[in-house]
Amino acid sequence: MVTAIIREMELRQDYLLDKNLQTIYFGGGTPSLLNRAELDIIFEAAHRIFKLAADAEITLEANPDDLNAATLEALSASPVNRLSIGVQSFHEEDLKFMNRAHNSTEALQSLLEAKAMGFDNMTIDLIYGTQGLTDAKWLENLNIFKSLDIPHLSSYCLTVEEGTALDHFVKKGTAAPVDDEQSARQFEILLDFIESNGYRQYEISNFSKVGMEARHNTSYWQGTAYLGLGPSAHSFDGASRQWNIPNNAKYLKAISIDTPDFEREVLTKEQQFNEYILTALRTVWGVDVGQLAKILPEGIDDFLLKTDAYISRGEMLRNRDTFVLTRSGKLLADGIAGDLFF
Repeated sequence: MVTAIIREMELRQDYLLDKNLQTIYFGGGTPSLLNRAELDIIFEAAHRIFKLAADAEITLEANPDDLNAATLEALSASPVNRLSIGVQSFHEEDLKFMNRAHNSTEALQSLLEAKAMGFDNMTIDLIYGTQGLTDAKWLENLNIFKSLDIPHLSSYCLTVEEGTALDHFVKKGTAAPVDDEQSARQFEILLDFIESNGYRQYEISNFSKVGMEARHNTSYWQGTAYLGLGPSAHSFDGASRQWNIPNNAKYLKAISIDTPDFEREVLTKEQQFNEYILTALRTVWGVDVGQLAKILPEGIDDFLLKTDAYISRGEMLRNRDTFVLTRSGKLLADGIAGDLFF
């Protein structure tokens, strides 16, 4: 797999017009299973094929149960300078409900050991809206996060994806469907906590101390081109997106004959216009009308007309040519964005 990823890097190096890499993100699946030698091979190829900025943000996703002392020591000696750890909850019953491989002890221990190994730039995931998660337990999760002095948090509402085990349990009646009132209430608790503890909500589900925003993820929301390598990986060049075949064996076979297997979608101007609204409206930077005008000038008048209702209801603010959601508007972000589409 490592050999194939490097070969794909060579085959697709011209996908990015700017070969100066500002971020690298090892995500999806369990990249923490890569050992130090395998990581080094990938970094050597990246340096050979691209130009890696001296201050590049290099993030690796990991599950708490993968982060033992030996793994953390190897990572600390590698170019990886940021960890994204899928904690989800510090409560045992929540982790069992979400079918996580780690337990609450491992969740906490992995963070303490990562900090002891010198990883100050970290983010964790926490899920709210789960069955049995009381408001008190949710606040306890947040307070544990605060006590660890971690600079970044990604927090999401539980969703039931089609075909998952949870979807099966909900349909059988052995698990309750997501409670929208509980989810909205716990989102409000999250916002109160963030506002009173020195973090900033810079995207609907992402919170950080000043200057500790995730540079890689921010590039997605700001429409920057990116190259994805490996099975299922997505790429975006501003006008089109493509995604690799989501099958390891077929991916390896395609790369072995130098013919990456992917699907591609060319975005119309209308789609580019709408996607910019969808992503930008989720951020603290908001939607810039000037940027919309560059994409689709004929869509501006309709966009401005539709925003009036949300501004009058206090769900949106306008600062010259920039539109951002208010706190109440963030609860309705996807619906508002959809209404503003061309």
